[in-house]
Amino acid sequence: QVELKLRMGPENGTAVTEFVLEGFSGLPRRLQLFLALVVLLMYLVTVIGNATIICLVCADPQLQTPMYFFIGNLAFLEIWFTSSTSIKLFAILGAGRRTISPGGCFAQSYFYFALGCTELVLLVVMSFDRYAAVCQPLRYAAIMNPQLCVYLVAAAWVVSFAFISYRLALLYKLTFCGSNKIQHFFCDSSPLFKLSCSDSSLLQKADSLLLSFTVLVSLCLTLTFYLCILFCILHLPAASGRNKAFTTCSSHLTTLAIAYGSCIALYASPSGGVALETNKIVALLNTVLYPFLNPFVYSLRNKTVILALNRALARLTTRL
Repeated sequence: QVELKLRMGPENGTAVTEFVLEGFSGLPRRLQLFLALVVLLMYLVTVIGNATIICLVCADPQLQTPMYFFIGNLAFLEIWFTSSTSIKLFAILGAGRRTISPGGCFAQSYFYFALGCTELVLLVVMSFDRYAAVCQPLRYAAIMNPQLCVYLVAAAWVVSFAFISYRLALLYKLTFCGSNKIQHFFCDSSPLFKLSCSDSSLLQKADSLLLSFTVLVSLCLTLTFYLCILFCILHLPAASGRNKAFTTCSSHLTTLAIAYGSCIALYASPSGGVALETNKIVALLNTVLYPFLNPFVYSLRNKTVILALNRALARLTTRL
């Protein structure tokens, strides 16, 4: 059993020097080990799948297009996003290593939200790219030129990481001097605010407002582009073109439903959040399932990517 580690604070109080991530401690040990195996397998598939996509996009000339450039960046992002939580979750479930330092906890929280914000911006950029490809095919090459693509991706990373920096300032304003048990499998916002012994109501409202703004604005922009795509598809003369576009968009919208649905439930819910156990299950969809599905939905079901993978395997076989 992990002992509560405390030290004396400046005002005869006690300051927490170590947090304990409770995770799914209420489950039987065998079930926790089984979940640890599932998380590990899904994490490995996610990393390998996304790494394969990155290698193909970099190596195959036929994938040197704006769409695959954005998909490659999304794959790179997904590796880091799922790593920010899945590695610690596996350690909690598999080895029972639940402790984390305050600095490590704040860093995990920062990277989780910064990477998540970057992904939301990238999804908006990718929906705009699809809009330009479907609705403006003759001007697509001029609109989505390589320079603009690089600028959009760089802006997504820089703006998101700079914007989420406010969270570090908020977290370091909090004082933790009571229980050190975080009722979650990673350092999410709500459990940290609940643990604080200082008045965090104003900080919590500001955090909730900014996260809700980020999620809802990106969702509105993404849906707007996809609605425009839908209207353009309906006016396509060829039935085969409509079917292909519908198939692509429907698979994208499935993963978007998981991503935005979980984000809205966790951070943009009008009721101020969901129940504790439900919160952890929804967070699993966001941090484990969604990154796991992305390589298959955006790339590995794509005929162009499959052909590129076959060519890469053929070249590798020839060399061996």
